[in-house]
Amino acid sequence: MSQYKAFNVELADNIAHVQINRPDKINAMNAAFWTEIIDIFQWVDDTDEVRVVVLSGAGKHFSSGIDLMMLAGVANELGKDVGRNARVLRRKILQLQASFNAVDNCRKPVLAAVQGYCLGGAIDLISACDMRYAAQDAQFSIKEIDIGMAADVGTLQRLPRIIGDGMLRELAYTGRTFGADEARDIGLVNRVYSDTASLLDGVMGLAREIAAKSPIAITGTKEMISYMRDHRIDDGLEYVATWNAAMLQSNDLRVAMAAHMSKQKPEFLD
Repeated sequence: MSQYKAFNVELADNIAHVQINRPDKINAMNAAFWTEIIDIFQWVDDTDEVRVVVLSGAGKHFSSGIDLMMLAGVANELGKDVGRNARVLRRKILQLQASFNAVDNCRKPVLAAVQGYCLGGAIDLISACDMRYAAQDAQFSIKEIDIGMAADVGTLQRLPRIIGDGMLRELAYTGRTFGADEARDIGLVNRVYSDTASLLDGVMGLAREIAAKSPIAITGTKEMISYMRDHRIDDGLEYVATWNAAMLQSNDLRVAMAAHMSKQKPEFLD
C-alpha cells in the first residue's frame, strides 16, 4: 500500500481505515491532503477487497480544517489583474471540491469518526461521508464565515440534505461552535460515544457489520440513495428496476437466501 504524507491507510477485514495523520498540526488540511485523498479514494473504488471505509483523525482532534499556510500560498499566486486572479481562484476552488467529490462519489460506504475539533473544511469533508459518528468531546463549526468567506467545498451544498435548510443557515451565518449532543439532535451525527476509544470501537463494529453484507447489494443501495438526491421518485423507481434487472442475477442473492434458510452466516466474494 502507498505511503502518504497526510494520511495513514490500513486495510483489514475488508475495512479501509483512512486516518488523517497530522496530529501535531491538528490534522490541518495541507497541500498533500487535498491530492492524496483523491488517490486514496480511487484506490478504494478500484480495490474489491475494500467494502467499507472508516475515516478518522489521529490524535485529539479530527481536523481543524484547511491549513492556513496553504491559503497564504494561494494568495501569493495573485497579481493585479482581477480577471486573472478570478481564474486562479476558481481553478483552485474546483480542485479542492474534486477532493471531497472523490469521497462523496465513492462506491463504498464511508463512515466518519469525529473527536475533538471538526472545523471549517472538516465539516465539508464529513458532509461528503455516508454516516457520521462523534465522541462526546467533538466540537463542530462552519468556521468560514469568521474569516470572511462563504464555505465553498461542499458544506453549503450537501449539509441541507443532512440537517435541513433552516439549521444549516443558522450554523453557516453565525459560525457558532456546537457540541456532539446538538450534532446528534440535528441529525449531523448518528450516534455519540463517551470517548475516542469507544467511538472507534463502535464505528469499526458498524463497519464490520456492513462489510459482512453482499458488496453487490451495498453498492446498489448506495447508488440508489445517492441518485435520489437529485431525482423524482418515479425516476428512482425506473433506475432501480434497470439496475436490479442485472444485479439480481448475482450469486450473492442465492448465497444470502441459502444462509437465511440454514440459519448460517453468509460468506460473499469480494
